[in-house]
Amino acid sequence: MSRFKRLDVLRTFMETGIVPLYYNADAETVKNVVKACYNGGARVFEFTNRGDCAHQVFDAVNKWCATECPEMIMGVGSVCDTGTAALYIQLGAGFIVSPSLNPDMAKVCNRRKVAWIPGCGTLSEINFAEELGCEIVKIFPAAEVGGPSFVKAIKAPCPWTEIMPSGGVSPDRENLETWFKAGVACVGLGSQLTPKGVIEKRDFKFIEEKVRESVAFVKEFRKR
Repeated sequence: MSRFKRLDVLRTFMETGIVPLYYNADAETVKNVVKACYNGGARVFEFTNRGDCAHQVFDAVNKWCATECPEMIMGVGSVCDTGTAALYIQLGAGFIVSPSLNPDMAKVCNRRKVAWIPGCGTLSEINFAEELGCEIVKIFPAAEVGGPSFVKAIKAPCPWTEIMPSGGVSPDRENLETWFKAGVACVGLGSQLTPKGVIEKRDFKFIEEKVRESVAFVKEFRKR
């Protein structure tokens, strides 16, 4: 069972504005990345469901997080089916993110009051996701779907829609500003926040600084 209520999770997504995404088969490496993001100001973290026994890595990190990063809401991404969603919910996931729209997953998450963020690529999919109870929808892959101009086009007829782009978002000022000007609620930051070379060198301070900068940029954009 999640340590956080669904309404608090969704509010944290929108307040922080950035969602780090990361996977590694080594739990200690994931812990270091989570800690760096936490120190930088992130309060939600999407562990990517990849690799054999990924749920065991998440379980270890989530338990560690409860004491070492108590305000960090740990969730899981790349969840494609109801069985996997239920497994991670049982392990305490605070939210579930999908690359696609699977209505059955909404039922599983809603029954346990766990935030579900499905991947959508059209306005029809976004509207359907909202009918299923989603407060935030993910556009994926964001760059290929249409980038910030797609977000702006969606928000014109549906200003109530809250969007999180993932894929094609980088933690630099210019890129983030373009997305937030278009009207996104938050953004998913993946490989450009945690480059392979940085992980190999265990330069976790780089990640911490990038997160801190990104959080500051978002606050600045929202004051305008």
